[in-house]
Amino acid sequence: MKVSGNTILITGGATGIGLAVAEAFVSRGNEVIVCGRRRHKLAAAKAHLPQIHVHVCDLSKPPARRALVKWTLARFPHLNVLVNNAGVQRRVDFRKGVRDLQHADEELATNLAAPIHLSALLIPHLRRRKLAAIVNISSGLGFTPLAAVPVYSATKAAIHSLSLSIRRQLRDTTVRVFEIAPPIVATELAGGRRRPDEAEYTMTPGEVAAGIIDAIEHDRYEVPLGAAANLFNQRDALFAVING
Repeated sequence: MKVSGNTILITGGATGIGLAVAEAFVSRGNEVIVCGRRRHKLAAAKAHLPQIHVHVCDLSKPPARRALVKWTLARFPHLNVLVNNAGVQRRVDFRKGVRDLQHADEELATNLAAPIHLSALLIPHLRRRKLAAIVNISSGLGFTPLAAVPVYSATKAAIHSLSLSIRRQLRDTTVRVFEIAPPIVATELAGGRRRPDEAEYTMTPGEVAAGIIDAIEHDRYEVPLGAAANLFNQRDALFAVING
């Protein structure tokens, strides 16, 4: 698929992977729209990358998803790429009962319900484009979960399954479905908490963005990046290793 001349909506595009992907697409001559929950982060992204269009949207709320799609299609009728990138990661210890679950619904809604709903809302439009794509950002933890973040890991496993199903359903259409699974990425996703021994398994947002562009350009539909390839290929053995 071509990586220039597209109109692209990136969720969670104000920081981290989303912003790096926006920057990579802008540099290749694409029109890029990014959405996020935090107005000040979007303003900072716009100041850093003036070419992008920004929209405040809390994807954990169903009405906000519908409003985002309505706003986007009204202003950017040539939209042909959706990047489902927004994500929330929280630690949950089930030994403590429901104590850590106060934000679980938000995590499920942002990581899983939002990509499901946005894909369903936009596929009728995307199918009318000459060439279109849905790009789902999953994670190596979708293949080999990290027990400390069980809800996050489960949502990313579900994104993998969802990508397989949607790709199958759309196989005879103009819409291509990509799944990119990064390893640990140096972002604020986990509140910036990273152990020193994780450095060798970590990618920068720019490196992830480059991997996403390469996958799309060469029509590679399921791509684990960096150390995530090991989590994908050796999932059973590595589950015991990363979880002690």
